[in-house]
Parts: sequence; C-alpha cells; structure tokens
Amino acid sequence: MRTLFFFILLCFHSLSFGQSWPNRPVKIIVPFSAGGNTDSIARITADELTKSLGQTFIVENKPGANGAIAANFVAKAPADGYTLLLAVLPQMAVLPAMTKTAYDPVKDFSLISIIASNEFALTVANNFPAKNLKEFVTYVDSKPNDVPYASAGSGSLSHLTTELFNFRAKLKMVHVPYKGGAPAIADVMGEQVPMYFANLAEASQPFKSGKVKVLATSGLKRSALFPQVPTIAESGYPGFHTSTWNGLAAPAGTPADVIEKMVKTLKVIGQTSDFNSRMQNIGVEVICNTPEEFNQVLKQDLIKWSDAVKMTGASVN
Repeated sequence: MRTLFFFILLCFHSLSFGQSWPNRPVKIIVPFSAGGNTDSIARITADELTKSLGQTFIVENKPGANGAIAANFVAKAPADGYTLLLAVLPQMAVLPAMTKTAYDPVKDFSLISIIASNEFALTVANNFPAKNLKEFVTYVDSKPNDVPYASAGSGSLSHLTTELFNFRAKLKMVHVPYKGGAPAIADVMGEQVPMYFANLAEASQPFKSGKVKVLATSGLKRSALFPQVPTIAESGYPGFHTSTWNGLAAPAGTPADVIEKMVKTLKVIGQTSDFNSRMQNIGVEVICNTPEEFNQVLKQDLIKWSDAVKMTGASVN
C-alpha cells in the first residue's frame, strides 16, 4: 500500500512538473563563442521560445575543447529542463570519433529536435581556373598532391567533406588547416588558397559580392541561397551528401512531458514565416523535427563521420 502511494505521488509530481515548466529562466548552452552561426541559431531560437512559452530563454556561451566543455557541462546538469545544449554535429558525432570524451553523445542526452541544418559550398578563389565541378576535378587531377585546400581545422566538417569528395573523385590535394572558418574563407577571397568547402552561411555573402566562385553544393537538393549552383550529386557524383546541423538536447533523464512540450512548441515555431526568414538570412534551413528523427540522424552520422575520421586520420587540433 505504501509503495502504491509513493508511485501515485511520483506520477502526480511528474505531471505537475511538466505542466508548470518553465517557471523560471532556461539556459541554452552554446559550445562556441558569440557571433558565429551556431550562436545566431541559438539566439534566434531563444527569442522565439521566450515569446512562445512566456519565460526567458538565456543563451550562455561556453566555448572550448571543440565543444566538449559545453557538452560535459550540460551532461552533468540537473535533468529538470532548465539547462539545454545547443548540440552541433561535430561535437556529437565527430569529436567522439577523434578522441575520448567525458560525455556519451547517445547515453548522456535526451535529444529534443534538430533546429536547422547547413550544407557546404565548394568555394574557389576567383583566379582558380575552373568554372564548374567537372573542370575543377580535371584540373586537380592533373596536379596530384599539388593543389592546396583550406579547412576550418583538422577534423572539422570542411576538412572531412573535402576528403570524402577527394576519395569519391579520386583526387589528391594538400590540406591546409586554419583555426576556424573565418580565416579560411578570408584567404580564399584574398586568393591566398584556392579552395575551401565553406558552409553556406560563410560562402553566401562573398559569393553575392563576386569575391569567390561557388562550383557546387553538398546538399540533397539545390540551396535556396545558391539556386543557380548545382549539387555535387547532380554534377556526376550521385548520392554524395554532407551537411551539419544544430539541435537542442537536454541532460538524460529530463522528464518526457518537458521534452514533449519543447517539441510541440518548436514545431509551431518552425512553421512561422518570421522564424524561417531569420534563419534563411544566416544561411540555414529550418528542420524542427522530432526526438525520434533526431536520434536516427545522430545514429547515421556517428557511423558516417567515424568512418571519415578513420579514412583521413584526422586528430584534434
């Protein structure tokens, strides 16, 4: 009888907790410094959640260790729905393949929703002698181990995407790792390095202003930012696809009704024109999917990017 009483009390507490959440400010922990694309996604999402749920969502930046500091912090936080992680693909699927992390991307988090995704643009300097992907491949193939390419760092998705394409096209290039995407795209604009697989947000403005050429994009379909640019898949490499994503995750064990409330709210937010417009302005596509779909994506990416890390021998910067 006493056991039954405590079980009923626990169920009542869980129900009332979910109904009252959030009754104080919620933190969204971002693994990178303020000002970047991931930070912008977090702040736009926080604004919309604040308006929708009537409680303040605060963005807190905890950069360092390629995102591991933020992930560790959230994994160890109370599972009460008041500390969330702006989870990114490199932190969740690439870093654990390159080094031992204190967090398990599957066991230590309750995945909520992928907010947005961002694909990559094969970006070349204006003085590079290629107008399309076919010409790019022909030129690089004629100069094995001679043409350099930039990346945002060893093990970054720009590095791994380039190597996956090189493997597919049977090319040999020279890797030049930078400390982030900003200096990489700057040197392509300055014609200091010929090529960089930039994310769409990084490539958009330089492309519009005529400072770089974009030969192909890595999505399953053409990007709204580059409608005239073909995908790699339609340019002779069917099935080729890479992208990154930004999603919300909570510590494992967060009440299911809190997760459900977040998912339902994000689904509504994701269908508004204002939210979509703000996200499109920073070069990302709104997703706002379910925890089940998020888990499936993570499962596939853990396999895909682990294989890419092994193939390239990438290590932590």
